[in-house]
Amino acid sequence: MTDVAHRAIFFDRDGTLNEEVGYINHVSRLRLLPAAAAAVRAVNAAGWRAIVVTNQAGAARGYFPGWMIEAVHARLREELAAAGARLDAIYVCPHHPTVGEPPYRLDCECRKPKPGLLLQAARDFGLELTQCVVVGDRYSDVQLAHRVGAQGVLVLTGYGRGEYEYQREQWSGWPDYVAEDVLDAVTWVLKTQGITSSTTPVQPKSGL
Repeated sequence: MTDVAHRAIFFDRDGTLNEEVGYINHVSRLRLLPAAAAAVRAVNAAGWRAIVVTNQAGAARGYFPGWMIEAVHARLREELAAAGARLDAIYVCPHHPTVGEPPYRLDCECRKPKPGLLLQAARDFGLELTQCVVVGDRYSDVQLAHRVGAQGVLVLTGYGRGEYEYQREQWSGWPDYVAEDVLDAVTWVLKTQGITSSTTPVQPKSGL
């Protein structure tokens, strides 16, 4: 059995914890989704790490200065903390392989679904990635999870519902669970993985 200290739920940011509004080019545009704080609190209470992994190529595209990323994340932490929730870390890929100027224009190993952000988090926190879960609103988050042997949960907030309804025929694999929102995702994770080393994948809910 893997100790809970070596387990994490990795959250995508936009469309998963906060509203998907396009590139957030000002802190005032950050708006938490209703279930976000409760979901993070549940992870905290379980003793798992709560970690954000996010692609933020807006600086590379020239939509906002690079410091805006940290400003938005400071606001994200503040709003979660005000609701009694804590993030252990936020890992960001600010790069784009073909747009912008160095250091932002880079064909990196951290842009999801490449696994660089998860690998760095595993080194920093001593995580066992095969016992972790990635929660996000894009199929690329599920791909990211499966590339490191983790479980991947698709939420139907943000881009999730559209990707599930209109793109799933092109998917090369399947989410381990399809959740209505991030709290539904965390509830499923903690119920099915909290004290076990492996679980049977759950098929998405019918009628979505």
